[in-house]
Amino acid sequence: MRTPPDESTLHPPIGAVAAGRTRGFAALVRRFPLVSFFVLAYGISWFCWLPYLLSTDGLGLEPGLTLPSLLGDSQLVGVLPGAYAGPLGSALIVTAITGGRAGLRRWRRRLLRWKVTWYWYAIVLLGVPALLVGGSLTLPGVLGDTHLPGLAIVVAYLPMLVLQVLTTGAAEEPGWRDYALPVLQRRRGPALGTLILGVVWACWHLPLFFTAWSLAGRDPHTGHWWATVGAFVLMAVALSVLITWVFNHTRQSLPIALVLHASNNATASLILPTMFPHLSPSSTIVAGVVAYGAVAVLLLAATRGRLGYRPEQVEQTVPRQEPQRAASSR
Repeated sequence: MRTPPDESTLHPPIGAVAAGRTRGFAALVRRFPLVSFFVLAYGISWFCWLPYLLSTDGLGLEPGLTLPSLLGDSQLVGVLPGAYAGPLGSALIVTAITGGRAGLRRWRRRLLRWKVTWYWYAIVLLGVPALLVGGSLTLPGVLGDTHLPGLAIVVAYLPMLVLQVLTTGAAEEPGWRDYALPVLQRRRGPALGTLILGVVWACWHLPLFFTAWSLAGRDPHTGHWWATVGAFVLMAVALSVLITWVFNHTRQSLPIALVLHASNNATASLILPTMFPHLSPSSTIVAGVVAYGAVAVLLLAATRGRLGYRPEQVEQTVPRQEPQRAASSR
């Protein structure tokens, strides 16, 4: 005689069905969206940077591995794919899973919000170079060896700025500022949220300090190397305060944050070496700590830690989590 099927098999409890539907990668991302973004950004970028890290331009563990040069350097080939795939790719994945099409539209609106009051562009295009030059002038022995940039450098600055916008800025900022910053400000407030993001952003760069990208060389056995890494973290946190302030005052315009980031990089790589030829590369980071640190303290004090943040005007990239209904049969 055939045994009838167990009723519990045909009609499992509601709780069991709900649990089955919430397993997997997507469910984990929905439950921990911000942590998922950070883990993905680190994991994807660091994996993509492995060839560069192991190559002759890195630790040299694979002596036969040499990356091709682009624009006279292997950094673009070694760094840029991981930079794009990490923060940008992770923001796209997490936003699509947690917010769907509506979330992607909000994320894209900030990404394309170019129309802001003109003086904000003046602030980031002129103010950032002025800050870095001023910070450099405070360093010992600099005043006696200062040169004004020639016409060739001034002309080359715009192409360098555009290159930085299309590479470093476009790769990183859609993730760090367009996705993570709005979520952190809503959850932790602008001051603490910016501090967290600044540290995470800085530490994301750590594998690159073992490559030719590093401004401190590739030898972590020296105190100079560790001091430079520490200064880089401080500079990233201080610069993040300035970016948050500008970002909030421009209705969370990502392009303005992107141009600010690019202006910093273009100035550090082109203007400062020309004006201060005997300034070591790692000293440019110290100049950034001095300049951005002073601005960060002033902004935090003047805004009482709000940094221009107004929650009522914020478009949420990640929707608030709705409480789940009780999944049990009654």
